[in-house]
Amino acid sequence: MSEAAIKYFRGRKLVIATMHGKEKVLAPILETSLGVVTVLPEEFNTDSYGTFSGEVERETDPLETARIKCIDACKKSGCTLAVSSEGSFGAHPTMLYVPADDEIMVLMDMENDIYARARVVSTKTNFNGNKFEDWYSAREFAERVKFPSHGLIMTNVVRSDVIKGIDDWKSFEQYFKAHLKRYGTVFLETDMRAMFNPLRMEVIAEVAARLVETVLRECPSCNFPGYDVSQVNKGLPCGQCGLPTESTLSYYYECKKCSYSSIESYPNAIQIEDPRYCNFCNP
Repeated sequence: MSEAAIKYFRGRKLVIATMHGKEKVLAPILETSLGVVTVLPEEFNTDSYGTFSGEVERETDPLETARIKCIDACKKSGCTLAVSSEGSFGAHPTMLYVPADDEIMVLMDMENDIYARARVVSTKTNFNGNKFEDWYSAREFAERVKFPSHGLIMTNVVRSDVIKGIDDWKSFEQYFKAHLKRYGTVFLETDMRAMFNPLRMEVIAEVAARLVETVLRECPSCNFPGYDVSQVNKGLPCGQCGLPTESTLSYYYECKKCSYSSIESYPNAIQIEDPRYCNFCNP
C-alpha cells in the first residue's frame, strides 16, 4: 500500500452511489484499501439514471452515467469523495454468442481533482431471458439461471406489467400463472440488479479491486495517485504473417496532475498474437 497515495483518502468519508446493495462488497474493499469511511446517500434513486427492465432508458453511456452518479451522490451527501458503478449486459465483445457482464466503476475526488476508472468484462453471469407459455418450461428456465438465489423479473411481451425481485418459488408460480392467464404469454428475464444477483456482485468486487489498483498507482514523477491508461494502442503483430492485429500492443499512461507520461509495451505479456485473431490470416 502506497503511503504517498493513501494520504489523499485516509479517514475521509466516501459515498457509494447505490440503492441496490453494492456496498456489501464495495465497503470492505474500499475501507481496507483506501482507509476511508463509506456512507450511503439518503433517498438516492439510482433507477432514475436507467433501469435494466426498460422503464427508464439510460441517457448517456455507462462511463458518463457513473460519473454523473458520483457527482449527484456527493451533492446529496455533502461528501467530496464518491464511487459509482454501471453494468451492461449482452453479447461478449469477442465471443459473440457468450453473454457477458460489462462493469464500469468510477472514483471521483472533488477535493483533490482525482478521477479514476476501471472496467471488467466477465462471462461470469446468468444474464438470460425468454418468453414462456407453460409452467414446466418456465420452471426449467428458472433453475437454469440459478433461481431462487438469483432473482427474476416477469412481464408481459409489451412490458406494461412488470414484477421485479422475484426470489421464491411460491411467489414465482403464483405470479407466473396469473400473468399467463391474463396475457397468454409471459416474458421472464434475470434480475440483474446487484442485490438480486450474486454473480454480478462477484464481478463488482473484481472491478472494485482493479479500481483500487488504479487509484493507488502513483505518477513516477510527482507521486499523484491515479496514474492511469489514457490510450490503448492496438497493433500486436500476428505470429504467422507479421501484420498488425486488433490486439493491444501498448498502453499510454498519463498523469492528470503534472502530465508526465510513459508507454508500457506488451501489457498482456505477449509479443505476438495467435493467427486466430488476425483479420488477414483468419478473415
